[in-house]
Amino acid sequence: MRLCKGVLIVFEGIDGSGKSTQARRLLRKLRTLGYETVSFREPTRGKWGRMIKRKSKDAGSLTPEEELDLFVKDRKENVRKNLRPALAAKKAVILDRYYFSTIAYQGAKGISTARIRSLNERFAVKPDLVFILDIGAAGGLGRIRNRKRKDLLFERERYLARVRRIFRSFRGKTFVHLDAALPEDDLGEMIAARVLPLLQRWGTSP
Repeated sequence: MRLCKGVLIVFEGIDGSGKSTQARRLLRKLRTLGYETVSFREPTRGKWGRMIKRKSKDAGSLTPEEELDLFVKDRKENVRKNLRPALAAKKAVILDRYYFSTIAYQGAKGISTARIRSLNERFAVKPDLVFILDIGAAGGLGRIRNRKRKDLLFERERYLARVRRIFRSFRGKTFVHLDAALPEDDLGEMIAARVLPLLQRWGTSP
């Protein structure tokens, strides 16, 4: 099935929510059904994305403002090099994290969420669907088996709880909030039930 327009599907959620698993699962399903589908993730593997990952290993090396600047630079590159070309080619595009993560994670560090949103929406492509997989901070950390010291884990859990609250505040017709504690297969079916009608709407004959 070909598409007469590109479609952007985004997966969001706190650490350990299972969003990457569901993004990969959807990619496989759509390709099996014959849709030309590509996937990307943020931070990217580009210059700015690699810098973000390198700096993140050294806790406290960046201020929230410096983090925000790097994420915006990385996203601009992703939009220019990956998202816009894939959408222009009328592909289904699956994206693991987008500017909603920046709003949630940097917003939880004290930066104005309205400012982050405005900064990103000046250049970012608007998604057709945003799946937010919701799980408690302790549950998410338990899934990824974080081995840091208990005091650091406690601080991380408090921080992720703030991130989660921001994710849960997103509302609108493009947002789909799902319980990440559900079985993986059930979640996959729920996601497909929202994505397939959207693609069929924009589908044409081969």
